[in-house]
Amino acid sequence: MALKMMYITRNPDVARIAEEAGVDRIWVDLEYIGKAERQVGIDSVQSHHSIEDIRTIRAVVSRSELLVRVNPIHEATADYGDSRSEIEDAIAAGADLLMLPYFKTVAEVETFLRIVDGRVKTVLLLETPEAVELVDEILRLPGIDEIHIGLNDLSLGYKLPFMFELLANGTVERLCLKFREAGIPYGFGGIASLGKGLLPAEDVIREHYRLGSTRVILSRSFCNAMNIKDVDEVRRVFLEGIRKIRAYEQECERHAAFFWDNRREAVSVIRAVSERLAKERKV
Repeated sequence: MALKMMYITRNPDVARIAEEAGVDRIWVDLEYIGKAERQVGIDSVQSHHSIEDIRTIRAVVSRSELLVRVNPIHEATADYGDSRSEIEDAIAAGADLLMLPYFKTVAEVETFLRIVDGRVKTVLLLETPEAVELVDEILRLPGIDEIHIGLNDLSLGYKLPFMFELLANGTVERLCLKFREAGIPYGFGGIASLGKGLLPAEDVIREHYRLGSTRVILSRSFCNAMNIKDVDEVRRVFLEGIRKIRAYEQECERHAAFFWDNRREAVSVIRAVSERLAKERKV
């Protein structure tokens, strides 16, 4: 199964190009509460998108889904409304999916799911060590449609120097196994264009297929549309980049199918042997 690709933008021209190129989800990013403080000194982007941006993107995309990341669960202040009002506004503006970031407690997830109340699909962005510790309890909650592991913030939470260390130390694999057992679709992190990235995109894509992931973010390293003034160049980057990734995925799919077929065969043999031995011991 091909990876569902997601790209963050509030630019309607870029959104149209991304949809044309085959990007599955256009991502409007409302999150800003606490983000600058926890990512100080890190090369990351605070998007500062708005409810109006949701309406703008909704008007120009039809095939791609519209994903909106809201802020972490919060109360109203003098500067912004509470989570309920933000979620209600995002749904009214046309979101297909809502993503809850940076949660640390089961109660925060319960609040999010209760407010959404099944009106749109829900995505949890698991990106704190506290959420990792509570993941079994969280996965038992009804109403979770998808989960994505946020490697950037999660690596900061564990004080790791490189976010992909979470792949090397087994954290991502352990979480993916739990998601799979719970029957919840999942993804993790982002990818650059093929041949780019501190960890090359090819290596990351192979890990997605090995771990059964079905979602991934197209990072700024794939296309930093804010720095490209020529719309035709943006279109070229997207069309060429997506085409190459999809072609590479086909190769990964062939190898992944071999190992999954082997696992199914091995499981069948193991169970048959176990049943036979159990019967022999009863005799």
